[in-house]
Amino acid sequence: MDGDPASIPGPSVLCVGHVNWDVTLIVDRLPAPDGEVKIRRRHQAGGGSAANVAAVLAGLDLDASLFGSVGADESGALAGRELSSAGVRTHLVEADGETAVKYLIVDADGEVMVLSNEGANEAFTAEDLPSGALTADTDHLHVTNQPPAVAAALAERAREVGATVSVAPGRQFAERDFTEALSLADLVFCNRREAAALLDEDADGATSYGALRADATLVVTHGGDGSEAHDRAAGRTYTHDGFDADVVDTTGAGDAFAAGFLAARLGGTGPERALAVANACGAIAAGEVGARVEITRDRIESVLDAADDGGTV
Repeated sequence: MDGDPASIPGPSVLCVGHVNWDVTLIVDRLPAPDGEVKIRRRHQAGGGSAANVAAVLAGLDLDASLFGSVGADESGALAGRELSSAGVRTHLVEADGETAVKYLIVDADGEVMVLSNEGANEAFTAEDLPSGALTADTDHLHVTNQPPAVAAALAERAREVGATVSVAPGRQFAERDFTEALSLADLVFCNRREAAALLDEDADGATSYGALRADATLVVTHGGDGSEAHDRAAGRTYTHDGFDADVVDTTGAGDAFAAGFLAARLGGTGPERALAVANACGAIAAGEVGARVEITRDRIESVLDAADDGGTV
């Protein structure tokens, strides 16, 4: 049934990108230079954009798998076990050195400051992917922030086996050249800042989509102000205002959004309703501490129902 999250079937999705271990510190406010604040709460869990998306997809009963890399340490083992327990099939390269650990400092408004080590979350190549992980049985490939050459090589392999492709370049979009991967994508996720780096508007107000395919869909998130989907094949733009939410921690909200949109679209839901499902997932994620939040069909329906009643998530 179109638009009903509970009816979303379970296509096969391979996610590729970062696998991290997150340490979240909750504070009243972010410290000023030479300042000091007290830690109100400490939380540890898995993170990394690709891993976050895969975990949400698995929670929505999709066949989710993950390709990435970790270090040969306790953090890597913890990340792998947590993903397996979430129902994600993992293809993790174990590299020398430490697993990427992110230290996230979150203030009372849910705003996030991130500190990270170098980590081993990009210690993989396209050749490291097992031969049986991306086949004609794979419905979709979702690639997130990683070396652009790896993203492009895997996107090309996905198109060769008939899988659709989505790209979420992430924070380093302006610093990395994802042109080739973007040219192979059916669907691209970005926020307002990333969209500004991608789109050009001429003197007559016409928008250029850069490397994007003529039939690609560009989905732009606006934080608490909702989202929009530019369906270039249909020549239409869909918008959704988002949901009123009590924000606790915005870490992973964008990943939850992407997973919700993918689950809905792969299940046959139209773009407009998919935005509503995606925004519901983002609101749920923003209402709890950490990037790895349990998102189920029932929780999505509750958010949609509450919005219909004028309630707050």
